[in-house]
Amino acid sequence: MKATTKTKGAINTVNMHEAKTHLSRLVDKAAKGESFIIAKAGKPMVRVTAFDAPPVKPIKRVGFMEGQGVIPEGNGFKDNFKEYIEDIFGLSE
Repeated sequence: MKATTKTKGAINTVNMHEAKTHLSRLVDKAAKGESFIIAKAGKPMVRVTAFDAPPVKPIKRVGFMEGQGVIPEGNGFKDNFKEYIEDIFGLSE
């Protein structure tokens, strides 16, 4: 990796061709805290740096709308479909 340029106190700058050729090695260095810049025709294009991904939290789906709606009693939903629901699940006699 001879085309790397670095000035004292600055971040490494690599050209596009070098970055493609040595991507795996450069990414390993970035993951260890050595950020670098990829330049195209001498113009800085992107900075590559390590990042810490936040832990993935499982999505809780069951009961996510609990308490946000009401099923009416009496002549409401339950009574209108009671026989149908019992028949579907084999609960009717």
